[in-house]
Amino acid sequence: MPAARMKVLGPRALNRALLDRQMLLERHAITASKAIERLAGMQAQSPYAPYFGLWTRLAGFRPDALSVLIEKRRAVRIALMRSTVHLVTARDCLAFRPVVAAVQERALSVGTTYGRDIAGIDERELVATARSLLEQQPRTLAELGELLRARWPKYDAHALAYAVRLLVPLIQVPPRGVWGKGGQALSTTAESWLARSFDSASSEPDAMILRYLAAFGPASVRDAQIWSGLTKLQDAFERLRPRLRVFHDEAGRELFDLPDAPRPDPEIPAPPRFLPEYDNLLLSHAVRTHLIAEEHRPHVYVANGMRPAVLVDGMVSATWKLTQTRRRASLAIGPFVRLSKKDQAALEREGKALLAFAAPDTEHDVRFTEV
Repeated sequence: MPAARMKVLGPRALNRALLDRQMLLERHAITASKAIERLAGMQAQSPYAPYFGLWTRLAGFRPDALSVLIEKRRAVRIALMRSTVHLVTARDCLAFRPVVAAVQERALSVGTTYGRDIAGIDERELVATARSLLEQQPRTLAELGELLRARWPKYDAHALAYAVRLLVPLIQVPPRGVWGKGGQALSTTAESWLARSFDSASSEPDAMILRYLAAFGPASVRDAQIWSGLTKLQDAFERLRPRLRVFHDEAGRELFDLPDAPRPDPEIPAPPRFLPEYDNLLLSHAVRTHLIAEEHRPHVYVANGMRPAVLVDGMVSATWKLTQTRRRASLAIGPFVRLSKKDQAALEREGKALLAFAAPDTEHDVRFTEV
């Protein structure tokens, strides 16, 4: 179809389509497991972030709904997209990890110095030794590094351990990631933890791209690459093109989508929502102006990470911070746009609900602060 005849989607149309798929236009009455799969995983380098991410998306969500999944090995925390720790179901772990293995391998040689630091080591022997150690019992990466250095004393323990993290699918086992428990980041192999093998899994990205579009579309090839960390996805999109609808944004970028995916009326209201730090909503597109104005990015994307964000009418308009003592939980909302009294009242109500979720047995305080 000629570009001039393709439908153009403006920023607000893209915003509402994305919010709908991310379950942020209304809370959904589905299980945590189904929600995690619908989102194609949740970034989880901050162990409690997925709990807040699910609370803001699901009706009646309670922390034990996720804690049970982790403790029963039905959901796991593992480095996947962008080589960052994600929370996924066991089924998606087995499906996604072979596809993004290339991301981990590239990080070993390009994204980090670990490949150079372990030059000369037989990687197959390193992997086999590390697997044996981790399957004896879950270990921290620091402990693993010291044990590996006993075998290869000329090499740095940190480099050895992190090379293994990139070469071997490692799951962070509970109590890490369990609400109210915490604990060290102990890892074991995914195959050992799940008692399943990756042998029959495909490394082709096509199915994963369809999952991405279902959760984040309409989106460009580059958007999918930003989300996954994979490169050179153009060929996969071309294979999928006959199965997809094609749009353009106002800048002329080609956007792909599933034919029957929801694309709601751009004027549909969007309620205020509190997003945890590192929420994939704000990490999964190359161009994010349909979610956050360029001048507001420094408030959220900071040098040492990413702050929790607040959506007002679908746009990132504030950050938030929760502080707790034994007797009191306080929520500070820092807007960087002018809020109407109606918006402030709605945020205060949503903030009180967040505090009731996070700290049900303490006094609560919601306040607006300067950023």
